[in-house]
Amino acid sequence: MQIVFMNRLSRISGVDQEVFAQLWIGEEEGLWRLGWRDFSGEQETGDSLWYEGGSWNEMLCVYRHELAVKMGDGYRPLIDGVFHEEDNLSGRSQEQLKLQYYSEHYGNEAVFEELCSWRRGKASSERKAPYILASNRLLRMISAFLPRTPEELLQLPGVGEGKASQYGADWLSITSAVEREHDFPLSWVNHTIDEESFVSWHYKQKELKYKKQLERLRLRRVLLQGIEEGQGMEQLTALSGVSRREVLEVVEELEKDGYSAEKLIAFELSEVTSEEQNNIWTAYELIGDNFLKPVLYKVYGEDFAPADGLDLYYERLRLIRLRIRREQPATLGMAT
Repeated sequence: MQIVFMNRLSRISGVDQEVFAQLWIGEEEGLWRLGWRDFSGEQETGDSLWYEGGSWNEMLCVYRHELAVKMGDGYRPLIDGVFHEEDNLSGRSQEQLKLQYYSEHYGNEAVFEELCSWRRGKASSERKAPYILASNRLLRMISAFLPRTPEELLQLPGVGEGKASQYGADWLSITSAVEREHDFPLSWVNHTIDEESFVSWHYKQKELKYKKQLERLRLRRVLLQGIEEGQGMEQLTALSGVSRREVLEVVEELEKDGYSAEKLIAFELSEVTSEEQNNIWTAYELIGDNFLKPVLYKVYGEDFAPADGLDLYYERLRLIRLRIRREQPATLGMAT
């Protein structure tokens, strides 16, 4: 096996005792291996094989995820840039991450719960998904820094003029009722947090990010194999362990990346009449493919309410949309 990459890492363990490890990537006849080797002094104390297989992309996902775990545990590399990606955070990005770190560790839990309660009520009254109104991260920020004025509110990452004008008054009515120990601007945060704890937290965020990427990559592989074997939505859902909606989302990603899901489309539409398929196709040509609901109304009527719900019909629309996007990529979008 030929070693194509190696890096040395170290961390402090116990009372000023430094421990070392090696991270390596090897290749032999198209087979990639990725491993981690622990050292105690000059002696090897353990060797772990993280990956063995023929996919460079999957190996790289495993590499990034497992390395983020180790760096979250305190290991630091001899050679920087170990994630092999553009990872140079700007000063502004660093500031925003530190505000997020502080808010997750020092937020006012009672205020956060009150903001969550507000979000549930507002989402219900406006018939919107709660995350569209405000993310948990944003509500944590508000609960930690307790802005008093619209100007202070706009200093928080994630708050723009639109959000502030829509919901700012509601948020400020909650935060203004609570005493706070710090003031704005928030430059004091940088001097308050422990730098090493922040760095470890930052790598924990990377760990979660890379874990999701790895899970997505493996899901794509499972679905590609299932589609090639002629499996339908029900089988793919059981095989992958995710919902039909997520299966379709990944299938759309695969089509966008140049893979063909025609076997799945043909299987699922085999019992849909040619007339119905042609009506859907024509509706896309007239209306465009940006939104599904207008196409649904155009094909089935605005009062269409089948006993088994609309999910199956939306699936049909999405599958035919894949086909029309593949065949007519230059004429899609919003029809004129």
